[in-house]
Amino acid sequence: MSRFSLDVVYEDNHLLVVNKPAGLPTAGVPEGRDSLLELARQYLIEKYHKPGNAFVGIVSRLDAPVSGIVLMARTSKAARRLTEQFRERRVRKIYWAQVGGRVASPQGRWTDWLVHDERHRRMRIAQPGAEGAREARLRFRRLSSGGDSTRLEITLETGRKHQIRLQAATHGHPILGDRKYGSRVAFPQGIALHSRLLQFEHPVQKTPIELVVPVPASWRSIDQGV
Repeated sequence: MSRFSLDVVYEDNHLLVVNKPAGLPTAGVPEGRDSLLELARQYLIEKYHKPGNAFVGIVSRLDAPVSGIVLMARTSKAARRLTEQFRERRVRKIYWAQVGGRVASPQGRWTDWLVHDERHRRMRIAQPGAEGAREARLRFRRLSSGGDSTRLEITLETGRKHQIRLQAATHGHPILGDRKYGSRVAFPQGIALHSRLLQFEHPVQKTPIELVVPVPASWRSIDQGV
């Protein structure tokens, strides 16, 4: 039996949106291991008494140590239309991150070039135009600062693998708990990165949807009243 439970944020005949806990991979794990995809599939099978299997299309992903909103489609048509929205950058994604050190600027933008380091299973910074490198852009706003850390609100302009984690570390402010990218600060569960807000157009009804989920209880140790 899984140690994780499914926290459903929004559900209809076309969509399933959940609040993923830190420590749970979204998908792509060996058979027998927990993943958000399998939890969602079992949830739909049991709730709607579906014979055999249930379609679940992962539209947005989060790294295993990251918490927050994940968007899934319940039909192939919804999956296709939502994927188009992401590709055309019509989806608004906002994260909260608790990073090491004090971020001096109240707001700003980070632009870097990222390339996949397959040998070490991570991303790294590259020179603009380098082979395989892709531009990564985000905007940040300082929410609070205290002690030896800062809370940032981050709006993604591109969606690269490990983008926020690597860019924060590159600019001298690794995300708390993210040892892969240089943090030496322990964090209670996963890392201090949370997908807080997702705004998109319903793939069938064409109405705007905005969903917000609070940070996990594990953030209480660093909560600064934001």
